[in-house]
Amino acid sequence: MRVLVVTAVPAERDAVTRAFGDVSGLPVHSVPGGAEIHRAGPFDVLAGGVGPAAAAAGTAFGLASGPYGLVVSAGIGGGFAPAAPVGSLVVASGIVAADLGAETPEGFVPVTGLGFGRDRFTPPPARVRDVAAATGALTGDVLTVSTVTGTADRAAALLTAHPSAAAEAMEGFGVAEAADRVGVPVLEIRAVSNAVGPRDRDAWRIGDALAALTGAFGKLVPVLEGWTHHDRHDF
Repeated sequence: MRVLVVTAVPAERDAVTRAFGDVSGLPVHSVPGGAEIHRAGPFDVLAGGVGPAAAAAGTAFGLASGPYGLVVSAGIGGGFAPAAPVGSLVVASGIVAADLGAETPEGFVPVTGLGFGRDRFTPPPARVRDVAAATGALTGDVLTVSTVTGTADRAAALLTAHPSAAAEAMEGFGVAEAADRVGVPVLEIRAVSNAVGPRDRDAWRIGDALAALTGAFGKLVPVLEGWTHHDRHDF
């Protein structure tokens, strides 16, 4: 089973491929828009762009080069304290579009509350548990936002609306939308580089988070090998 991994930027892509040695300079082929798919172990890794729209488009182009049995949205992100401290790993139990909807006098209404669309994908629970156990990650909702949180008030509002939130990033929901359109299951893995809330760049640990991402993917091959043809209906 080949797996398409979609990151936002090349630094995250290379963190994934480093789990399999120095292969980050060996692209397999290009997809429209100039992005390159890099092969590393069972993973084809694509830096699809920043934000849900770019991620959805990149994933769709990447899937066209398949076939793939699984798509993984991966990268660094913000963690909600105290659940997901800096340096931790999060595997999404839910991939949530946290700011897709409408502002009203009564507050924010998600797109589903408006009577159309969807604002959540639920990855296969058994696979979430397997990946979390193999990597030592915690599980929780990962919120997809188009505007990164930069205040304590916004962080508190997100937690009020999504009490199971563990992390925030900008691409997961777009990746999930593209994968769902062609019936391929999706997971999301985030390494926490900073706390969600007031922006304090001196406190960011991007290098540590990228190293944690490398470590996580190095532990996933036995998990994939355990997902045999006979139990893939669990996807």
